[in-house]
Amino acid sequence: MKYQDIIYEKKDNVAVITINRPDKLNVLTNNTAKEIMDALVKADMDDDVRVIIITGSGRAFCAGIDVSEFAEMMKDRFKFYKGRRRWLEIYKIANEIENTLKPTIAAVNGYALGGGFEIALSCDIIIASEKAQFGFPEVTLGGMPGAGGTQRLGELIGKNRVKELIFTGKRITAEEGYKMGFVNKVVKAEELMNEAFSLAESIAKNAPIAVMLAKIAINKGFETSLDIGLSYENDLNFILYFTEDREEGLKAFREKRTPEFKGR
Repeated sequence: MKYQDIIYEKKDNVAVITINRPDKLNVLTNNTAKEIMDALVKADMDDDVRVIIITGSGRAFCAGIDVSEFAEMMKDRFKFYKGRRRWLEIYKIANEIENTLKPTIAAVNGYALGGGFEIALSCDIIIASEKAQFGFPEVTLGGMPGAGGTQRLGELIGKNRVKELIFTGKRITAEEGYKMGFVNKVVKAEELMNEAFSLAESIAKNAPIAVMLAKIAINKGFETSLDIGLSYENDLNFILYFTEDREEGLKAFREKRTPEFKGR
């Protein structure tokens, strides 16, 4: 696929997906959503890629869904309803990111509003510029978060706090997000991508299968009871004993050298 709304780049073992509609604050159209999902599949299927960074160009990470596109589609409400499964790519992005096998880092450079906030929350780690702002303005437009915002944020900051953010539609700073617990780190704007790459490289040097299975265990653990989560963890950990990377890791430890993991 030839991309119009995003930029896909690869540097060593790190893939970078940049939402590139800066004049529109990187708002999501159906086409933008399709391109992001195509890039996610490309990165997921590339054995050289071990970590994915998602960011935005210009002043915004992603300011949500393109309201003008929605308004046009809603002129014929029944047609809009019937065709919802064809354009629901916009709502599928967050699930696609969360279920991507590679670790994902949101490098939030500016506004992360509505669907953009949901994209960030679906990533495994959020690094935010001190200029970043987060919020769910949907209720001010007669809507509500529809791509996981009511669910994922509550897991991180608690039910009452997420209710306040969604009910009021107010924006919060990166520092406030850090204090609430959904932002991992806040950095100066000019240091954002260097920090994201540094983190990505520290992940990429580790055994990729082990990182992948650890991600699955953590995600599944939040979806089920402790007993079932522990069972997932035990089974997935046991699988790693049959990988070449596990043998290499133990051998390198004995030989006091850096392991060379192959993802096998």
